[in-house]
Amino acid sequence: MKGVIFNAVEDAVERAFGADGWDDTLGRAEVGGSYTSLGNYDDEELAAIVGGLPDETGGTIPERLRWVGINCVPFLVEAFPHFFDEITLEDFLPALNHMIHPEVRKLYPGATPPDFDISSIDEQTISMRYVSDRKLCFLAEGLTIGVASHLGRTLHIDQPSCTHDGDPHCELRIHLTA
Repeated sequence: MKGVIFNAVEDAVERAFGADGWDDTLGRAEVGGSYTSLGNYDDEELAAIVGGLPDETGGTIPERLRWVGINCVPFLVEAFPHFFDEITLEDFLPALNHMIHPEVRKLYPGATPPDFDISSIDEQTISMRYVSDRKLCFLAEGLTIGVASHLGRTLHIDQPSCTHDGDPHCELRIHLTA
């Protein structure tokens, strides 16, 4: 996994809990914690960090991954403002595969972002199929909620299918409420 993800998690933790909170998280995770944006790191290291997050981020790994996703968005907006300028959520989500992830692959050679298949179910519901060997669908949920909030939208997400339940892919149903 690319270091920029670790940088975003560090930023989220430091914004919420200060530099000591990040140091405490690294200590509980038993990892070094020195990440460069272009570096490559084991997925297990991110899992350890998520497991080491303060209890206030959630009691379960899915809750903690959602927290990470939501709270990483300010870092991503600051680091990549051109992805968030003058765009609606309905335009942003389909742009993931066609605009954002190709740019990610250019900026971070070797990056393997997930694949999303976006389709409208009705005026208020979007289906987002998430495909990734990393099985970080809960992180994708959090990122979606965070991006929606940044763009002035509120939503609810449910998952009618999930790889954690043995399904071949995850489907995130995004219900727009405002």
